[in-house]
Parts: sequence; structure tokens; C-alpha cells
Amino acid sequence: MPKDDKEKWIMINPKLDGCPGFRDYYDENNGWTYAWQVQQDIDGLITLLGGKKSAEERLDQLFREPLDVPKQKYLLDAPDATGQVGQYIMGNEPSFHIPYLYNYFGAPWKTQKRIRFLLDVWFKDNIFGIPGDEDGGGMSAFVVFSLMGFYPVTPGLPVYTIGSPLFEKTTINLPDNKHFTIIAKGSDKENKYIQKAFFNGKEIDTPFFTHQELMAGGSLELIMANKPNKEWGKNAIPPMK
Repeated sequence: MPKDDKEKWIMINPKLDGCPGFRDYYDENNGWTYAWQVQQDIDGLITLLGGKKSAEERLDQLFREPLDVPKQKYLLDAPDATGQVGQYIMGNEPSFHIPYLYNYFGAPWKTQKRIRFLLDVWFKDNIFGIPGDEDGGGMSAFVVFSLMGFYPVTPGLPVYTIGSPLFEKTTINLPDNKHFTIIAKGSDKENKYIQKAFFNGKEIDTPFFTHQELMAGGSLELIMANKPNKEWGKNAIPPMK
């Protein structure tokens, strides 16, 4: 919720208020999106929401919360808020990191589920193409990262979090003839859930790794299946640097 110049809360409808582009209070997206725009303090967000389970449930609600008005009316004030899934907006940059937050809330399997759904529904190799305007390549970067199977949630923090690779094998060529390879055994449209993970041959129980680990070269191997392993990565703590 916004505040005025006297530091008093302004009681608005965070779904709909703010005039064209929601710019009186937000920018191009509404309060349901900007509630998650705190990548710099995800632990603080979890605390405010009452813990990881409550944060997970609140994020679930984002993807099913209705618009409350006809879509045509909604888009009059929110022409940039495209690619809707409930109140989630795939077609604009402030939303890109949101599906990956499940990894921080103890439910990585929901990140895997959401990312595959969003890629399948909103990014097609046909006339529908991309669900929003491509500002500076941000939307394509989301797709490229997500297809490989990981994403940088917090700008400036050299940490990646794992999603659900679309390809069975992806190799990133690095300086000094090094390579970082993501192997997702059995990955296809149905087999989108991680069962086990191995980093350079060592089993890991976390959906996080660092940029330093990537640049050193090596491999991330994921064993995929068509049903979620709800225990994998459940208690992982993300690196802070």
C-alpha cells in the first residue's frame, strides 16, 4: 500500500487503483505484483508474511486471484499488464523473478511447475510469440535463463536459483576453455520435476548455486520425473554472497 507525503497510508484497492498505468502509486503493474518486488530482502518478506508456509500460500493466491473487472476494462488502465495468470503478470519485467520465490519458501517443486507452465503458455514459436513488450531484452533473458534451468533472482547478488530445464543438455562456454553443463535427464513436457540433483557429481539438496561455481566450470545434473519430489530442496538456505 502507498503512503502520502505525511507518511500516512493511502487506503486504495491495490488491484485496480492508480489511474493509467497504475502510475499514481506503482508503475505499469499493481500492488499484487509489487508486493513481491523486494528481492533485496526476501527473508524480511517471509517474516512479514508470517513464515515460509504463509508466504507460499500467499504466492499460490497470486496465481489464482481474479481481476474483479472485465479484462477489457482492466487493460484500459493496465496496458502493460499482459500475460495474466490470476494477478501474476508474465508480460512485464517486475514479475519475472516471482515464480522462483517458491524456492525461498520451501516449495521448489512449485517453481518447477510454474516455470514450465509459463513457458508453455506464453512463449510460443508462432504469431503470439512474447506476451509483452521486449524492453532491453529482459523478457528474452527470462526465457533463455528459464530454458537452461536457472535464474538470478536478486540483481547484484551473484547467486542463481534452479527452475526446470527444458532441454536434456545445455552447455555454457566459458573463458579459458571451461564449460558449465546442465544435464536434465529425462526432461520433457511431462518430466518437469526434479527428483535429485548433483553438482560436479556430488549430490545436493538445494536449488541454489553461485556465479563463482558456474564460472569455475563443471556440471549440474538433474534427475527429472513427472511427479514432484516435495522434499527436495525443502529446507535449503540460499547463499548470501
